Amino acid sequence: MSHTYGAPPPIPWASRPRHDVRRPSQPSIAASMSNIMYKNAVYYPNYRVYRGETPASLNLNCISHVFYAFAHLGPDGGVFTQLSDEYADTQIEVDGATGCLGSFMRLKQQHEHLRLIVSIGGGAASHNFAHVAASAATRDYFGKSVRGLVDASGFDGIDNSGLSKMTTVVDWEHPSNPEQGRDFLALLAAVRLHLPDDQYLLTAALPAGQWALQHIDLYRAQDYLDLINLMAYDFTGSWSQKAGHHAQLFGRSADEGHGNAAINYVLSTGFPAAKILLGVPVYGRSFLNARGLGHSYDGCGGDEGTFEYKDLPRPGTEEIIDTTAIGAFCVGGDGGWVSYDNPQTVQMKANYCKQKRLGGLFYWTGTADAPGPRSLIAAGFKALHDA
Repeated sequence: MSHTYGAPPPIPWASRPRHDVRRPSQPSIAASMSNIMYKNAVYYPNYRVYRGETPASLNLNCISHVFYAFAHLGPDGGVFTQLSDEYADTQIEVDGATGCLGSFMRLKQQHEHLRLIVSIGGGAASHNFAHVAASAATRDYFGKSVRGLVDASGFDGIDNSGLSKMTTVVDWEHPSNPEQGRDFLALLAAVRLHLPDDQYLLTAALPAGQWALQHIDLYRAQDYLDLINLMAYDFTGSWSQKAGHHAQLFGRSADEGHGNAAINYVLSTGFPAAKILLGVPVYGRSFLNARGLGHSYDGCGGDEGTFEYKDLPRPGTEEIIDTTAIGAFCVGGDGGWVSYDNPQTVQMKANYCKQKRLGGLFYWTGTADAPGPRSLIAAGFKALHDA
């Protein structure tokens, strides 16, 4: 059961829809994926295979891109031999194939629209990026090594989750000062020498906050990047003084982190809207003994303060939607006050993407989603492609 409170804030209509993309009036999933306008991407962490959540468990009928997480970066810039779990990646029998990568290669044959991108780094494995990016020699070796990994494994590109920028995804998480920001651009340029943009994708995962984004010349970054995955979540958590929405689209005060502020900052730099994906968490953050937004709390429930979305709302609780902030929550059972997204808030975020003419949505992680009508990924896809 759910209900809403608050009035949705006005969202200015950015501009008329692009006339160069045909959108069917009542698109089926299959029809939309053959001529997709918006991206609906997910991260797949390789360790999920040990939970029985194999690549084939993803609903690829409504997923355009899979970011395969993670490859690690060595101090010399090498990534080719730095897959984080070689057994999961290339050896375990899964979905009738060998390794998760083998499964994805088979799935790509069945879903020709699908793009598979290796994510390099991640929050726990991005410590070598600053060192590698600071030297022309290690930057060049990184680019060569990435090309070897991508070609050998069948990826379409990289995601730099350590650089906070790359598809390969560069997942540095983020440069921490202007010098690292300049090194970041130099690293992207080095990668592009080895991954030409007419053949490979290059993306970056970045925090949704000016405190991190300000160190990067985003206007220049557009020359190298196909996409930025803007991680519009974890605005609150166990480090916060009060319970709060952790993935709100709109803040109630100027000092609250929220997705809209980050989007507007990126757009203000001249970075193209169509290259921005808005991040959706497929998990909730718990604040024990808090009964409402802004309340004090005493610890966090779940696994390191989080509950997977498929386990929400908590048993015996009522799901409530805050249409002002754009976020859902439940209270009790016993996660305390739990902040998360549900299909209704994802629909609102998808509509926001269309109004801002963004590239689409991405989800961390695809395997934590719920099946059927409560699927966040399906809700986002449908809302993005409904006329």
